[in-house]
Amino acid sequence: MMRDPSDVIQFLMRTEKGTKLLAHRKYIFRVDKRATKPQIRRAVEELFKVKVADVNTSVIAGKPRRVRFRWGWRPNTKRAVVTLAAGSKIEVAT
Repeated sequence: MMRDPSDVIQFLMRTEKGTKLLAHRKYIFRVDKRATKPQIRRAVEELFKVKVADVNTSVIAGKPRRVRFRWGWRPNTKRAVVTLAAGSKIEVAT
């Protein structure tokens, strides 16, 4: 069981889709593959001192990738779209 919030949340994903979702109080985080929705909610609330309204998660399957002379696989990753409660905001440097 992961107890430290920094073990659950890896980083805030700065993507085009993520930038568009900021207007709707939604933030995309890369999270640990074993993290559950309640653990992600707790980690975001502790790290950023905000109130979380909803958490949606998805697992992104790893893709094949050529490494030198043979094929390898990128690892599977998990991301969470976190919706904040009204009045909450995470300061994102642009």
